[in-house]
Amino acid sequence: MSRAAKGVLVLAGDIGGTKTKLGLFRVTPRGAVRAASARYESRLYPGLVEIVREFLARNPAAPSAACFGVAGPVRDGRCVATNLPWVVDARGLARVLRLPRVELMNDLEANAWGIPFLAPGDFYTVNKGKPDLKGNAAVIAAGTGLGEAGLFRDGSELRPFACEGGHADFSPAGALQGKLWRRLTARFGHASWERVLSGPGLVNLYGFLRGAGREPRWLAVELKGAAAAAAISRAGLERRSA
Repeated sequence: MSRAAKGVLVLAGDIGGTKTKLGLFRVTPRGAVRAASARYESRLYPGLVEIVREFLARNPAAPSAACFGVAGPVRDGRCVATNLPWVVDARGLARVLRLPRVELMNDLEANAWGIPFLAPGDFYTVNKGKPDLKGNAAVIAAGTGLGEAGLFRDGSELRPFACEGGHADFSPAGALQGKLWRRLTARFGHASWERVLSGPGLVNLYGFLRGAGREPRWLAVELKGAAAAAAISRAGLERRSA
């Protein structure tokens, strides 16, 4: 079997403030096939190097290249993670892990590159509009933070680009949102969209609105745990209020 047919082994990773997902993929002319994957709690590790070492120890392999999508701005192969006490450096990773080639990109930019490879069944329409096949597009993902990326049409294809739109100013509409803006500004010094639309943002919103109604005792107990945003989400999805 030729090298091209056998495929090139690549290490890929999605590095977020809550979790880090790694995978080994064999890339052939027919596509990429996953050989191994694992998920890690990001904050349990001092950095990405330690996670990759553990992953490769459990999945012995010699990847030809690695690419990591990191939640934060990437400049010259280096990223100071937004919601982690990590500095991720491509050259340092390549040297310490003895990888021939390491690339970094913003995690939402990486997601945007993957959009064309999704099947129709992978999509769920939230608000049906009128498609513009000549227009641009955006990817927005709320998690530990608020990730955003754009896709501009160059005449024939959509080209992803990174942005940090989640850190743009929250623009209130109406008196209630104005009060929320003042509360967030007083607490954090800057009211960004990420302070509203994210896991921590749900906790901020709940804390702001809690004074307008009676808080169920069971929810107050759940909110004392580490997964406060998850508890609020479950209560909302299950429409539990008492």
